[in-house]
Parts: sequence; C-alpha cells; structure tokens
Amino acid sequence: MQSFCDVPRSGQGQLPSNFWKNPHYKKTSSWVQITGCINPNAGGRLDPNDGGGQYDSSGGDGGLGNPRGSKCTGYNHYVELVEPDVGRACIRCCQNYNDCRLDRDTSGCPAVIPGDYSC
Repeated sequence: MQSFCDVPRSGQGQLPSNFWKNPHYKKTSSWVQITGCINPNAGGRLDPNDGGGQYDSSGGDGGLGNPRGSKCTGYNHYVELVEPDVGRACIRCCQNYNDCRLDRDTSGCPAVIPGDYSC
C-alpha cells in the first residue's frame, strides 16, 4: 500500500491534478475534511468497478496508520474512503478519536463523513 496526497511530503505518491472533480472543504476547531466526487480513471491506479474501502490512522495496527505510517499532518487521527464505482471519496482529519467514525467502514462516505457530495 502507498498513501497519496495532493502535496506529497515523504514517500507518498501524488494525486493526479484531475482526481477530485468537485471537492468540498470544511473545517472546525477539531477536524478538517474533504468530501466530493472523484475521477476514478485519473492516474490509472483505481479500478472504476471497485466498491472501494476505508483507511484510517486509528485502526488495528497500533495507530500507525493504514498504509503504515500514514497520517494527517497536525492531526491525531484520520479516516478516509475511496469509492471508485460511485465516483466518490472523503477524508476527515481529527484531533479527537470520536470525530473520526471508524465503525462504519462498509457504509460509504456519506455515513462515515457527512458532507457535500454534489458534483
């Protein structure tokens, strides 16, 4: 596994500039998130028929992130889903564990990270 970022720091891959179709950014005092539509064909790394999955930094690997070592700089936790088959993705970086829903990993972006998913 490898993490991908808009602006890679150390060892991450870079998201293609056309990955996000219409990202919606929201920030509070304890978390920041991006929700929205994606282009699953951008960069050729995603299968457009894949139902996707969740990664998080507070899972079963001792909080080291999944992929190992991944994190949101300046935050203690994160939860992220990519759903190529419906052209949707979301990520929330949280200070507090309870602000990152890790118990709904098969429920999809809107259930895990409420937000704007309009294209």
